[in-house]
Amino acid sequence: MIRYTLLFFTLILPTLFASAQDAEDYQYKVKVGDKAPNFTVELTSGKKIKLSDLKGKVVMLQFTASWCGVCRAEMPHIEKEIWQKHKDNADFALYGIDREEPKEKVEEYTAKVGTTYPMGLDHDGGIFNLYAKKNAGITRNVIIDKDGKIVMLTRLYKEEEFKKMVKLIDLLLSK
Repeated sequence: MIRYTLLFFTLILPTLFASAQDAEDYQYKVKVGDKAPNFTVELTSGKKIKLSDLKGKVVMLQFTASWCGVCRAEMPHIEKEIWQKHKDNADFALYGIDREEPKEKVEEYTAKVGTTYPMGLDHDGGIFNLYAKKNAGITRNVIIDKDGKIVMLTRLYKEEEFKKMVKLIDLLLSK
């Protein structure tokens, strides 16, 4: 069973999502199978999180901004279908990464949208630029496995892709 699981995660899964990424040209600098670029982010709470300190957890990064309508549409789904389901799981971490906005603005719009997951402040867009091209669109998610490897990249809110992402997170956490 372990052998088949390893085969799925190393050969089948990356091919599935890498081809979707290529077809859509998501403008990522990273790809499925890459080690996730490390960074430190300050949360709106003031706490600092270093991605490399989360090794051993399944991590979801949601890149967002208050002015992004697609982000605002996706965030309630992330809250309900991912965060509320897994927030108490010690093997899971979810961080919204807000691009180039002040803390007050981030707190204001997340309160309006109704999200409770932690939000990080990417003051100069440097974290975003580790993952995507400088002028690429903001709405995107990065799923990172317990070994620190990227296993899924999304762009915009597409219901079918979102459902696949939810299933993948559930699968990664069932291990």
